[in-house]
Amino acid sequence: MQLIDYTLGEILEKWALETPDKEFMIYPDRNLRFTYQEFNERVDNLAKGLLYIGIKPGDKVGIWAKNIPDWTTFMYATAKIGAVLVTINTSYKLAELEYLLNNADINTLCLADGYRDSDFVEMIFNLVPELKEHARGELVSKKFPELKNVIFIGQEKHRGMFNTSELILLGNHVDDIELESAKETVQCHDVANMQYTSGTTGFPKGVMLSHHNILNNGLATGQCMNYTADEKLLVCVPLFHCFGCVLAVCAVITHGATMVFTEEFDPLMVLASVQKEKCTALYGVPTMFIAELHHPMFDMFDLSSLRTGIMAGALCPIETMNQVMTKMYMKDIIIVYGLTESSPGMTATRTHNSPEVRSTTVGYEFPNVEVKIVDPETGAECPFETQGEICCRGYNVMKGYYNNPEATRDVIDNEGWLHSGDLAVKTKDGFYRITGRIKDMIIRGGENIYPREIENYLYRMPQIEAVEVAGVPSPKYGEQIGAFIKIKKDSSLTEEEVRDFCRGQIARYKTPKYIFFVDEFPMTASGKIQKYKLSEQSIEMCQRTGIEII
Repeated sequence: MQLIDYTLGEILEKWALETPDKEFMIYPDRNLRFTYQEFNERVDNLAKGLLYIGIKPGDKVGIWAKNIPDWTTFMYATAKIGAVLVTINTSYKLAELEYLLNNADINTLCLADGYRDSDFVEMIFNLVPELKEHARGELVSKKFPELKNVIFIGQEKHRGMFNTSELILLGNHVDDIELESAKETVQCHDVANMQYTSGTTGFPKGVMLSHHNILNNGLATGQCMNYTADEKLLVCVPLFHCFGCVLAVCAVITHGATMVFTEEFDPLMVLASVQKEKCTALYGVPTMFIAELHHPMFDMFDLSSLRTGIMAGALCPIETMNQVMTKMYMKDIIIVYGLTESSPGMTATRTHNSPEVRSTTVGYEFPNVEVKIVDPETGAECPFETQGEICCRGYNVMKGYYNNPEATRDVIDNEGWLHSGDLAVKTKDGFYRITGRIKDMIIRGGENIYPREIENYLYRMPQIEAVEVAGVPSPKYGEQIGAFIKIKKDSSLTEEEVRDFCRGQIARYKTPKYIFFVDEFPMTASGKIQKYKLSEQSIEMCQRTGIEII
């Protein structure tokens, strides 16, 4: 694959010029459609509005909204003028938003009305009461000295905030020459995007990604699925996460294809949108595909236009993979593995790999990316079938963590290798298989225990729908093994049955000491299970049920 040196703005303008009337973005629930030319014009108008209110190259512009139409407009408008878009998790509450506004030095916050039980407007007034006292554009906040503007993405008016239509009107006062001058200062290796790691292991850090990082990762992602300009991708994964704004948006724009959006994941809306727009590709984490397959109205929809897509974020059961490939016609679906710090794709299966390979491995290297497995203790490269830390090097490695050179040095070594923190093995066939996280490792009385190994064994029990293994703090051993089990509908299971299943089959020290039956797991908004929260909850669960922790 030949790497490209476009900026986000340049690649949008390329298609607006070459295929002006081709549809770029569709919201089927309201029949909203933008061609490449129409979208580019809206981006330019919004970019001029951002210039009018004083946004300069390098300024951090936060976006806090679900997949609404102007999310993507802000992504490209900030990119065109050299500002940095900071994506904000829609599940964040007050303390998390406060942390991010400070940590990222947000200059301008763009927000929608809210998400589920969170009222974003109320929350920002709570954090920044000065909004109600100062004129728009003249904000002075004691708590957030960098914050100068708040923009409401929508038509409603709120004290102290611009709204989108006002911003576009203000942009009329900015000459096109000023916008062109701003565009000329932007280089492909500039930071375009800052994404906060989802915090599965603690405080999130701002990952700085350049135009070059994310456009080339999008290009490679599309190539792994044999994308053409005729692709119509249904995007139901969140844009604030790399899955949405890189593997989806950047894969589409690098191929001049079309995106179809749902504002948030709803299995019925996904099925209806695929049928209505004849989508060819669909993304999701395994639980999303399971929800679609098991929807009571699934058989009413014609999904035969589908061909490919991505399943990522968690291990995919082979049964689910086979159903997606047959019942949903997605014979070319692939698995992508990576992390925000690698833009995010590092490895992927390919369309010609068997269902088994796609269910049990994460494929092999992305084009133009080197991958290796190293011993976490010595740094020496591991032989085939030997577990170690999976690392990568190439165009996809982030520019670093924002204002955190020490943490950056912890993960990117002197030779440019990004250390993922994930444990993996490389098979003799050259495929990579993820086996766990170094930080998830349980150390019981000096014995290293890898949760994924126990989880894979317990999955053999037909009654288990999902299982997560995490450490339970122990005064005697440091940690004990806790198994958190979600039982299938219409099935039953006891602690003793689980222990009997392990007895004599896996080492005694790997047998779960504590077994908890749960209805759900604590997750990030992007679908990752937070094992550290399971560890925290285990103490409370033991106390509640009168179990002594030893």
